[in-house]
Amino acid sequence: EGAMYARSASNETAIHFTVSPEHRPAFEQLVARVQPYFSSLFGTEYRITYSQQKGSTDTIAVNPDNTPFRDAAGRLLFRPAGHGALIENLNEIDADLIFIKNIDNVVPDRLKPDTVLYKEALAGILLSLQQKCFGYLEKLENDPDTSLTEIESFVNHELHKNLPAPYATLPTERQRALLIDLLDRPIRICGMVKNEGEPGGGPVWAIDPDGSESLQIAESSQIAPGQRQLMNAATHFNPVDVVCGTKNYRGEHFDLRKYVDPSTGFISQKSKSGRELLAQELPGLWNGSMAHWNTVFVEVPVTIFSPVKVVGDLLRPQHQAL
Repeated sequence: EGAMYARSASNETAIHFTVSPEHRPAFEQLVARVQPYFSSLFGTEYRITYSQQKGSTDTIAVNPDNTPFRDAAGRLLFRPAGHGALIENLNEIDADLIFIKNIDNVVPDRLKPDTVLYKEALAGILLSLQQKCFGYLEKLENDPDTSLTEIESFVNHELHKNLPAPYATLPTERQRALLIDLLDRPIRICGMVKNEGEPGGGPVWAIDPDGSESLQIAESSQIAPGQRQLMNAATHFNPVDVVCGTKNYRGEHFDLRKYVDPSTGFISQKSKSGRELLAQELPGLWNGSMAHWNTVFVEVPVTIFSPVKVVGDLLRPQHQAL
């Protein structure tokens, strides 16, 4: 799949897997066995890299009364803090475009044409918006007489960022500084499918602390129990189909850790050896960890989405080879 839409101008296809350390040897053995075949089939050179969730991002587990959880040997229990910890891994990838998807969403070959077409479309939208952002940033930096009206319209109508109410009363230099801040951010284009009742999250409008609104992805665990019906009634669902631009207009890599909203972490209920515990989850990778990115949602067909939450999901039609 990577060779179909993500090969570079130098005919190289870079694929990165984040895997648990206990499974990495099996991944490496499988890749070593099949890589020559796929290189020959698609006429591309593969660059396969791996990482694992960093132990430094683990969080301490607690008992239901918030006292530290200890195992049978009396040791404190530290747990991986959810996929939000992977912002550290993403931050270390040096690329102009990064495609993110869950491994269970790799569909059989007969369904790949839709996936390839819409991945290319999402990437094209990102590059178009990114080019405009870069052009406006260069104007704002180099031409003090640049008109702000066109840039304000772009921020409002193409980046879907509502400028905070006090913006209109600010001095021109403050307005310029705010526009630069809004434009000079990582950008992501997120594919969204029609909501068919799958468990998970979806696109929402969020009200930011300054009173402005922004496009966000929210998981059901982030929604207050009394508002769950809003998510159930939502028209679209997040299949984790994201294209990322992580470099600024000077070609420098953004420090992605600066664009996380730490307030979007949450507490989940888990168990260990039959005992209940509470676990702290970091802001999810495509939720709070990308909260301050520039975000655009695009509807994509459900044929690109093939989730596996339980083993029975492998019996779904989209997971059958024929």
